[in-house]
Amino acid sequence: MRNLVVAGLIVAAGPAAATGIEIDVAGEGANGTIAIDLFEDVAPEHVERITTLAQDGAYDNVVFHRVIDGFMAQTGDVEFGKAGGDMRMAGRGGSDKPDLPAEFSDRSFETGTVGMARSQSPDSANSQFFIMLAPAPHLDGSYTVVGEVTGGQDVVDAIKRGTGQNGAIVGQPDVMEAVRVTE
Repeated sequence: MRNLVVAGLIVAAGPAAATGIEIDVAGEGANGTIAIDLFEDVAPEHVERITTLAQDGAYDNVVFHRVIDGFMAQTGDVEFGKAGGDMRMAGRGGSDKPDLPAEFSDRSFETGTVGMARSQSPDSANSQFFIMLAPAPHLDGSYTVVGEVTGGQDVVDAIKRGTGQNGAIVGQPDVMEAVRVTE
C-alpha cells in the first residue's frame, strides 16, 4: 500500500489495494500536509496517472488555480499551472500523456473526496484533480473519484479561495510545493 503526503502530512493507507500521496502545501491560505488514499480498485488508470506524475515530480510547485468556497479546490495543471507562471493560463493544460477514459463509480463526492477534473467530454481527464470542500452529490457518476483525504483536511479547508463564479485565484495562489507517493 502507498500513501499520499500532502503539505507535509502523511495520508494513511486504506484498503489493501490503496496507493496514496502526500502533498506539502504552502501559501497565503494553507500551510501543511495533505494525505490522500488513492483508490486503485475504483479508478486504476487515473491512480496510475497521478502516481506517475507525482513520482516524476510533475506536480511539484503546481498551484491551486481554482478554489470555490463551499465546493472544491482544483490543482494539477502540470503544463500551465507552475508557480510563477501566467495564472491566466492555469487550468487549461494537462500533461504530455493522453487523456484518460472515464472510470465512473458509485462513490459519492463528499467533503475530502478527490476527483479528476475534465472538460465537457467524460473521457478528457489528464492531470488535474480537485478536492472537495463540501459534499457535491450532483457530481456523483459524472466525474471519476480517485481517492479521499485521510489527513490534513484542515489544510484543504485553509486553501486560499478564488473569486467570481469560476473561483479563479487573484494574486498569489497556494502551491503544492511537493507531492510524494506513499505506500
